[in-house]
Amino acid sequence: MLVYTFIIILLFLILLSLGFGLFFLIRDHGQSRRTVKALTFRIGLSLALFVLLLLAYAAGLIRPHGLRPEQPPPGASSTPPQQEARPSHSQ
Repeated sequence: MLVYTFIIILLFLILLSLGFGLFFLIRDHGQSRRTVKALTFRIGLSLALFVLLLLAYAAGLIRPHGLRPEQPPPGASSTPPQQEARPSHSQ
């Protein structure tokens, strides 16, 4: 659960940094380096998030999944089918 908290915090900080970059771009009319610093900080946060996701996956803390978990088709049994006993050909 701690990993998910870090992921959410990093995503929030990335969006916040992007907002600061836009604010500085509009306010300073591109005349200062604050926009570049804010966007560079965002890139660093994005890389940190990527590394965190890779490490969490490698450690087994998170697992990839589809948008919908796989479910058996309607009418199918959720248990695997039993193998039928084959007659032996001993004499």
